[in-house]
Amino acid sequence: MKYENIYPARFIDRPNRFIAHVEMDGRVETVHVKNTGRCKELLIPGAEVYLTAPGTPGRKTMYDLVAVRKNNGILFNIDSQAPNKVVKEWLAAQNFDRVIPEYTYGSSRLDFYMECGEDRYLMEVKGCTLEIDGIGYFPDAPTERGIKHLKELIHAIHDGYTAIAAFVIQMDGVTEVKANVLTHPEFGEAWEEAREAGVKFLMLPCHVEPESLIVRPVKPYS
Repeated sequence: MKYENIYPARFIDRPNRFIAHVEMDGRVETVHVKNTGRCKELLIPGAEVYLTAPGTPGRKTMYDLVAVRKNNGILFNIDSQAPNKVVKEWLAAQNFDRVIPEYTYGSSRLDFYMECGEDRYLMEVKGCTLEIDGIGYFPDAPTERGIKHLKELIHAIHDGYTAIAAFVIQMDGVTEVKANVLTHPEFGEAWEEAREAGVKFLMLPCHVEPESLIVRPVKPYS
């Protein structure tokens, strides 16, 4: 996945979860933050950030903040829309006969439905932007929606699907994601319930550049 245009800036502050102030070419810009998570360990004053300008008519802000370099030197993509775009590209290169995005199942809309021969798959995609000591953690804020999706994947197994929880790791150097039980214990319980029920956990490590997010070679399901 690539952005058509990218601009460097320096992070100043984040008045709320939707906007941030950055310093760009000697001026202060108000920009849209494309991630409603906390990102407290990333978005700190003075951090190197990257913006894109979608050019959408009628926008209140010209730029979207899509990437930030952590104080350990690692560049993180924090665009919450990027994981689905990356997975869509990745699935197109796999051997599926059919791929349908945003597939309604039960009371949820899961990210992808796939077919390969007579086998049917349902996949829910999550982006991981929280790294601690070389390990990725999800979520970085409580997510009842995430619990709901894991429970839907459990139901899908009983209906004969192969159910997959895919985690797009939006940083280099990390290959594993664990449930963030300190932030959301109930999500950790749902994670273990899903694993025991047979939900496949797929880790998708990525290479991040300011203008791109690309999936690296993938290990088998865990």
